[in-house]
Amino acid sequence: MNIKQYSFEDFTKLKKAGEITAQALDFVTDKIKPGITTNIIDKIVSDFIKSKQATCAPLFYKGFPKSICTSVNHVVCHGIPSEKTLQEGDIVNIDITSYIDGFHGDASRMYCVGQPSIKAQKLIDVTYQSLMRAIKILQPGITLGDIGFAIQSFVEQEGFSVVRDFCGHGIGRLFHEEPSVLHYGRKNDGLKLKEGMVFTIEPMINAGAYQTKVLNDGWTAVTKDKSLSAQFEHTVGITNNGCEIFTLSDKFDRILN
Repeated sequence: MNIKQYSFEDFTKLKKAGEITAQALDFVTDKIKPGITTNIIDKIVSDFIKSKQATCAPLFYKGFPKSICTSVNHVVCHGIPSEKTLQEGDIVNIDITSYIDGFHGDASRMYCVGQPSIKAQKLIDVTYQSLMRAIKILQPGITLGDIGFAIQSFVEQEGFSVVRDFCGHGIGRLFHEEPSVLHYGRKNDGLKLKEGMVFTIEPMINAGAYQTKVLNDGWTAVTKDKSLSAQFEHTVGITNNGCEIFTLSDKFDRILN
C-alpha cells in the first residue's frame, strides 16, 4: 500500500485548499431555502471557488457532470445537482472539494431546508458528533479500526446505522489516495496512523438500515429502505501529537473537549 506522508510545507498548502472549501460551505449556508434548486447551489459554489482562484475537483472527475455533490433526504452521497427544488423540511448534504496549488480540500456538511423533523435533526446531530468524536482521537499510533469503532459504537448506541458501501480516503495531491478509511470497525485493527498522513473522515449515517444502492445514473447512492441519511466530512492531517483539521470552519465547527 502506497500511503503518502506529507511535509509541513504540504500541510500549509492543504490548509489553503481546505480553508476555501470551508469558506464555500459557510457562504452557501444562508442560500439554502425552500424553492432553490440544487443546480443553483452548484453554480453558487462553483462561482465562489473560482473567485478564490481554485477549481472544483469533482467536475468531470471520472465523468461526474457537476462541480459539487448535493444529496437530499434519502440520498446517501454523490447526488448530482439538477433542477430538483428543495422543499420545506428537506435535509441536504453539500460536498465540496476545492483544488489549488496542487492540493485538495474535501469537506461536506448537512443543511436543513426550513424546519427539519425532530428525527432528522437528531440524525444530523449524531452524524456530526460521530465525525468529531473520531477526529478527537487522532494521533500517531492509533489504527484505522479505532476510527471506525469510535464512529460505529456511538452511532449504533444512538439507534442509527453506519453505511458500509462508501468510506473516507487518503487525499492530498490526488483527489483519492490510499488508505480507505472505514466508518465501522474494531479497536486496534488495521493500519497504524503516522505523522504526515492525510485523509478524509466522512461518516454516512442512516436513520434506518445501512444498506444502499446506486441509481441508474451510476452515481447517486440512496438508502435501500428510503430512510433519511446524513453525512459530515473533514480533511485531516496527522501531526506529531494529534491532527490538524484543514477544512475547519470557525463559523460552524465545534471542537469537542
